[in-house]
Amino acid sequence: MRFVLLAIVLVFPLVDLYVTARFARWLGTPMWAWLVAGLIGGAWLLRNERLSFRTNTLAALHGEQSLLRGLVDSGRKVLAALLLMLPGVMSDVLALTLLMLPINHGPQPAMAGRAHLRRRQAIDGDYRRLD
Repeated sequence: MRFVLLAIVLVFPLVDLYVTARFARWLGTPMWAWLVAGLIGGAWLLRNERLSFRTNTLAALHGEQSLLRGLVDSGRKVLAALLLMLPGVMSDVLALTLLMLPINHGPQPAMAGRAHLRRRQAIDGDYRRLD
């Protein structure tokens, strides 16, 4: 089983380069343009994720965001950036698919309730004394 996984890891970039060459020939664009565009996009995404990881971690430590939610989202973006940096169109399509997955979108119910109480600072109500 180890050898099968090793073969997949070693053969995938070669197949990806072949598909990229065929795709570039079909569109009539130079192959280096596809490779450079993916490399620049991956580096940009990795740089932005490096800068936002600190703010997400601090938000998790302050209780504003779940720690696991931030780690899953950050890991997804880093994996997509690395796939964009790999040479080829197939890895770019995989990276874009990974970025478009609807993971960690929308507020969490438990966190949204706590953030709402933190904003108001006081609970309004009526007071009546019963003897």
